[in-house]
Parts: sequence; structure tokens; C-alpha cells
Amino acid sequence: MNRLNTLFYTKRNNLLSIYYTAGYPEIGTTLDIAEALEKAGVDFLEIGFPYSDPVADGPVIQHSSEKALENGMTLNLLFEQLKDLRKRVSIPIMLMGYFNPIVQYGVERFCKKAAEVGADGIIVPDLPIYEYETLYSGFFKDNNLSNIFMVTPQTSEERIRKIDELSNSFIYLLASSTITGANLQMSTNIEDYYKRIKAMHLKNPTIFGFGIKDSATFKNACQYANGAIVGTAFVKHLGTKGYLGNIPGFVRAIRPKVL
Repeated sequence: MNRLNTLFYTKRNNLLSIYYTAGYPEIGTTLDIAEALEKAGVDFLEIGFPYSDPVADGPVIQHSSEKALENGMTLNLLFEQLKDLRKRVSIPIMLMGYFNPIVQYGVERFCKKAAEVGADGIIVPDLPIYEYETLYSGFFKDNNLSNIFMVTPQTSEERIRKIDELSNSFIYLLASSTITGANLQMSTNIEDYYKRIKAMHLKNPTIFGFGIKDSATFKNACQYANGAIVGTAFVKHLGTKGYLGNIPGFVRAIRPKVL
């Protein structure tokens, strides 16, 4: 079991994860932000590594990637920054980004390095299931890394069951197939979507993402899943004055009470 497995074994509901882009807004604050988020009560984190063509990301996260790249963030630098991760942060950490930089770095090398610095999982939105299963799953398993797959309302039951079979921590439920930062409306369609997922009796927990921005959207998401991920709203917060010291207030505004 890695830290993600342990988390889901010990806590099943109202889980809060936060996404942010490494190297934004400043190059040297990756660990400072992670430590502040853990102290504020966040359950697990997604640290994004920037890419020049983030096709699934909305303008806020695209801007953070552009700024991080301008600041000089690279995978080599990120791993260098994360070498002291487990001296400062104990909650589960996932690395999130696109497949192209991983291929350029070397998939096996990337997985080894991610495990070495203490990462628990990887989210690669554009890594096809077939390629993961046939070419790369061994690298993840050998390094005790969970590969997190994404599901949208348009995903077929056959594909969802395949994802459930290949997963070993949680399934990332996207409220829609649009870019990040879109408004999450718990409409009848979304309710039907989650009811459809729930009726499948998947073995893995589910976490909602995309559009979680305040206590209302977080609470709504937790009615349908084991927890939710906040991305765009937190990246916006990082663009404000005093962002580091104000992280506890941001987290309290999303989840007023740690449950």
C-alpha cells in the first residue's frame, strides 16, 4: 500500500485534494505550498508539471503553466525541489501532467524518479489506456505508483469497468469533458451520471474534479463521490497578494470543517 491506498482505507468521505502548478507563481515555492496545504488540513495533493500545450486546461491553469515555464521550471528542477518532500510533507502526493514531457524524460526514468522523491501517484490525462496497460504499467507497479484514470459523462460502461480493473487507488470523475475551470452545475444530468457510476459498484473510490471552487460546490460533489479536487480556484488564489499565508483561509472557505 502506498499513501493513497492508506488514505482511502482510513477515510472514505469528504476528502479534499488541491492542484497547483509547480513553479507558479514563483519558482522556489513548490514545497512551501505543499507544506502549507497539509497544515491547513488538505488530504492529498496534485502537483502539476507545466507543459507548453496543455490542451485540457482552461486559461487560468494554462497561464500558470506558461508562467512556470518562463520561471524556468523543468522536470529535472521539479525532482530536485522534491528531494526533501518527505522531510516536510506526509500526505499523499500525485504528479500531474501531459505525456509528452514524460516521454522526453523517459517513462521508466520518470517513474523511478517520482517514487524516489516520494510521489504516490501519477495523473496523465492524455496517456491512452492501451498504451499504459501494454507498455508502461510495469514501470508504475515496480515503483508502487498509482496511475489515476479520468472518466467523463461520455465514457462508456465498458471503458469505465476497464479503468476500474486497472486502477488501484481512485478514479477521477470529471463533471464534464470541457476544459478545467468550467462551472460545475449539479444538474439532473450530473446526478444521473454519478448514479450511473454508483450503480456499477466499482471497487475503487471516486473523486470529483473540474469546477470545484467553494464550499457549496465541494459539498455538492461530496454527495456523489468520496471527495473533490480543487484546481483552478486555488491557482487563482496563488495569483493574489499574500497567497502563502492565506492558504488556511482558502481551505476553510472550501471545507469549513475538517471531517
